[in-house]
Amino acid sequence: MNTEKSVLITGVSSGIGYHCAHALKKRGYRVIASARKAEDIARLQTEGFDTVKIDLDDPDSIDRAVNEVKALTGGRLYALFNNAAYGQPGAVEDLSREALRAQFETNLFGTHELTVKLLPAMIAAKEGRIVQNSSVLGFAALRYRGAYNASKFALEGLSDTLRLELEGTGVHVSLIEPGPVRSRFRENALKKFLENIDIKHSRLAGRYEKKLAQLKSDKDAPFTLGPESVAKALFHALESPRPKIRYRVTVPTHLFFWLKKILPDRLMDRVLKSVE
Repeated sequence: MNTEKSVLITGVSSGIGYHCAHALKKRGYRVIASARKAEDIARLQTEGFDTVKIDLDDPDSIDRAVNEVKALTGGRLYALFNNAAYGQPGAVEDLSREALRAQFETNLFGTHELTVKLLPAMIAAKEGRIVQNSSVLGFAALRYRGAYNASKFALEGLSDTLRLELEGTGVHVSLIEPGPVRSRFRENALKKFLENIDIKHSRLAGRYEKKLAQLKSDKDAPFTLGPESVAKALFHALESPRPKIRYRVTVPTHLFFWLKKILPDRLMDRVLKSVE
C-alpha cells in the first residue's frame, strides 16, 4: 500500500511500538515515532523517523508534542496509535496510592490528554483513526496485576464512550487487545515491582517469589506471538472503511472472551485463578 497519511505512535522505544512503526513506514505511512528518553529519540531519528519526545506523565511534554505534531503534519494527522504503557505488578492490598496513581497517569490520563488534544483536527477533517493498545487484561482480571487490570479496564470504558460520542464525525476508535506478545514488558514490570512493592513484608511474600522468577525468565508464556500480530490488527484498524471495534490478538484473548460469555462468574474465577 502507498499512502501519505501520517500516524503518531507512542511508546516506540521497543516492542510492539517499535515493530509497528517500522511496519507502517514500510507500508508507506509517514510515521511520527515518540518515546520518553532522548537517547531513544536520537536512535529513531537515525532510522529515518520523524520524532517527538512525549512523557505521558507530564502535561507540558504532551502540549509540546502536540504542537510539534501539528507543525510536522500541517495540522493533518490521520491516526494516533496509543501504545505507550507499562505494567505495575503486585497484589491490590500491596499497592500504594502513589503506585496506583502512577499506573493511571501513564496508561490512562496521559493517553487521554494526548488523544483529546489531537482529536479536534481529525474532527475538522472529518477523517481520523484512534487506535488504543489495550490488553486481554482490559476485560479479564488476573491476580497480582490489579493496577494494570484497572488501567486497561478504564481505557476500554473511556474508549467505548468516545466511540459513541464520535458517531458521524468520520473519526473511528478501535481497541487492540493483545495477550502475550514478545516485548520488554516483563523487564519493565520487574523494575516497577521491585520499586513499589514491599515484597519482604507482604502477606504474599511466598507467592511473590514465584512472580519474581516469572518476571526474570526469558521463556515465552504459552501462546506468545510476535509483535507482527499486533501490526496486522493495526493495519486493518487504519485501512478498513469499517474498522473493528475490538481486535483480539492471541489465543488467550479469544479464549477468555468466549469463556466470559458462557461461564458463570464463580467458574470463570476458577479459570482466571489458574493463570499465574
